[in-house]
Amino acid sequence: MNNKIFLCLLAALALAVVPAAHAQPRKPYRVGVIHEGGAYFDAVEGLKDGLKELGLQPGKDVVLEIRDLQGNPGAVGDAARSLEQSKVDVLYCLSSSVTIAAKAATKDIPIVFAIGADAVADGLVTSLARPGGRLTGVSRLSSDFTAKRLEILKEIIPKLHRVATFYSPSNSVAVRAAKMAQEAGRQLKVEIEEQPVGSVAELRQAMSKLDPKHVEAFVYVSDAMVTSQSKFIIDTANAKKLATMFSDPEIVTQGALVGYGVNRYDEGKLSAKYVQRVLTGTSPRELPVESFSRFELGINLQTARKLGITIPQAVLFRADKVVE
Repeated sequence: MNNKIFLCLLAALALAVVPAAHAQPRKPYRVGVIHEGGAYFDAVEGLKDGLKELGLQPGKDVVLEIRDLQGNPGAVGDAARSLEQSKVDVLYCLSSSVTIAAKAATKDIPIVFAIGADAVADGLVTSLARPGGRLTGVSRLSSDFTAKRLEILKEIIPKLHRVATFYSPSNSVAVRAAKMAQEAGRQLKVEIEEQPVGSVAELRQAMSKLDPKHVEAFVYVSDAMVTSQSKFIIDTANAKKLATMFSDPEIVTQGALVGYGVNRYDEGKLSAKYVQRVLTGTSPRELPVESFSRFELGINLQTARKLGITIPQAVLFRADKVVE
C-alpha cells in the first residue's frame, strides 16, 4: 500500500512539474533592422504594427535592434556583420542598396527586404516565385516609375524646362533610375541636371547651391542616401521656391509638393508577414517575393500656393492624399 501511495505521489508531482516547465517564458525574437534614416522610419512603424497584428508584440515577443545609418551607405556592411555576430534571428533591410550590401557582408543570417527595384536583376533572389536562398521580401519597383513622376510634374508645371536630381554614383539602382529620368526627359522636353553625390555632406552642399534661376524643380530618383535627406531637401527647395517630386505619397505631409509611389508605412506592414514567417521557422527560399501593384499620388496644396503653382483639377482628381 505504501508503495502505491508513493507511486501516486510521484505521478502527481510529474504532472505538476511538466506544465511548469512548458510555461517558462521564451526569449523574445530579435530582428536587426538596417536603413539609412529619414522616411524609412515610416516603414519601421508599419513593421511594428504589422507584427503586432500577427501576434508578436514589439518589445515583448520581438525586439527590433535598429541601425539608422543616417545616409551613410558605407556603414551597411559593418552593421550587418555586427548584427549577425550578435545572433539576431533575421535581418530586415530597407532599400535595394542596403540589402545588396548586407547580403555581401553576411553569411548565414536570413534577410527580409523591402526594396524599390528588381530583386532578380540585382542578384538578391533567383526568381520572384522561388527566391532560392536566404533572402525574400517585398518589392515596389519604385525606380520603374521615375518617368511617371516626371510626367506628373510636367502636367502640373507645363512650362517645366529643367529639373535637378541627386544620386550616389556607386548605387547601381540609382544610376539605372537616372537613365530612365534622362529618357523620359528627352520625350517630355525637360532637361535633367544630374548631380552625382558621394555623401550626405556633398548632397547637402549641392542642394544648398541650387539656383532657382537655373532649375525649376527637384525630382527624386531611387537612392536610399537621398531618401534619408528628404526633409532637408524639402525645406531647402521650399525656401528657394523650387517644386519637389518624391517617390512616397505620404511625404507631402512634410511639405513636399508631390509624391508618387508606394506608402512606406504600408510597405513595412506588408513586410511584417515575411519577418513573422521567417521567425517562426519558414525558410526564405519558400516565400515568394511580393510586388506592390498599387501606387498612390500625394499633393500638398499649401506648398503649391506658397510656390505660386496651381494644381490642375485633372491631377487633383487622381490624388489619393491631399494636404489642404
